[in-house]
Amino acid sequence: MWSEEWELYPSSYIGAQVIDYGPVTEDTNDDRSGDLAVSMDAVLPDDLLEKVISFLPVASVIRSGSVCKRWHQIVHARRQTWSKMIPQKPWYFMFTCSEEAVSGFAYDPSLRKWYGFDFPCIEKSTWSTSSSAGLVCLMDSENRSRIIVCNPITKDWKRLIDAPGSKSADYNALAFSVSRSSHQYIVAIARSNQVPSEYYQWEFSIHLYESETGNWVSPFAEVLLGWRGGDECVICDGVLYYLVYSTGVLVNSGEHRHCVFMYDLSTRPVHTSLMSMAIPVPCPLTCGRLMNLSERLVLVGGIGKQDRPGIIKGIGIWELQNKEWHEIARMPHKFFQGFGEFDDVFASCGADGLIYIQSYGSPSLLTFEINQKLWRWSAKSPVMKRFPLQLFTGFSFEPRLDITS
Repeated sequence: MWSEEWELYPSSYIGAQVIDYGPVTEDTNDDRSGDLAVSMDAVLPDDLLEKVISFLPVASVIRSGSVCKRWHQIVHARRQTWSKMIPQKPWYFMFTCSEEAVSGFAYDPSLRKWYGFDFPCIEKSTWSTSSSAGLVCLMDSENRSRIIVCNPITKDWKRLIDAPGSKSADYNALAFSVSRSSHQYIVAIARSNQVPSEYYQWEFSIHLYESETGNWVSPFAEVLLGWRGGDECVICDGVLYYLVYSTGVLVNSGEHRHCVFMYDLSTRPVHTSLMSMAIPVPCPLTCGRLMNLSERLVLVGGIGKQDRPGIIKGIGIWELQNKEWHEIARMPHKFFQGFGEFDDVFASCGADGLIYIQSYGSPSLLTFEINQKLWRWSAKSPVMKRFPLQLFTGFSFEPRLDITS
């Protein structure tokens, strides 16, 4: 099944040397010419062969399952070794925004290659997504109580029991966190709903699902004055961070229109005020995205002009340290210009040490490695723009074989 779906799109930016392994020729001068050549595959026990395969990139592991029946059984039936594989950089799944079934292309940054990829479970491109440790959580944008968890590599998936509080919510944000040791996970949904006839009052609630219990709980609710929620939250180091927006009239242009709320998922306080723990964003911001990079909370967003916050002059990356934002990097102007017609709407996401940035109006994909401070274009995407107003989007996930929903 996988061999048909994993269609390889090599990069035109890479020169690849192809090695032709020819047959072993007999040496007539060798008195052992009558000996038969022995395949190493035939003499390697399963556990050792499995160990050798585990050193391959995950795409190569999957492809190796189509070599023969024995390799197929090793790749698909054994999971203990896959947990000890070399850590894989997060992939990026890119697709176009449409009402049709979602299929697209997955980008492997290690090999700089694209693969034709049918993502399981996503029926429409407007579904909300959040990923962690090899699993992806999806929330139906129309029926926001419908939640699915899946492993996009193995195509394993599970629908959770319906989430509470979805009927009246104006804004919904999804966050997902998986334990790398136990593989247990938690799903968090932050909902924000305007209080009837009260423009400046918004009811905010948190709903949590734990795979260990298989149930939803709603540990917190508060009415916020002058702030509303949105669609952006993330779990990092046991804390839920939620990006909120000002609904009031700002006194001066120096006031921030965005803040980040914090809610401790380990203690789950009931009697607390989120405003008392609000952290202003570092500058006028547009299209802000929160992400967990190896338990480091990172914010990516367009840097708005002071007099015109909706117009961006660049893209910045910040890390939260001791409740203060520290700028990590700012996108060089040549990359900012490289998107072509770049407006204030763009997608960004990331995991581990890698951040992806993509304009909704272009299939161009830019990567930033946070530890090396390295900006780099991806290999050219096979997704083609067919009409001027066509939109593109995507999200990242870690490719893993050893984890199930």
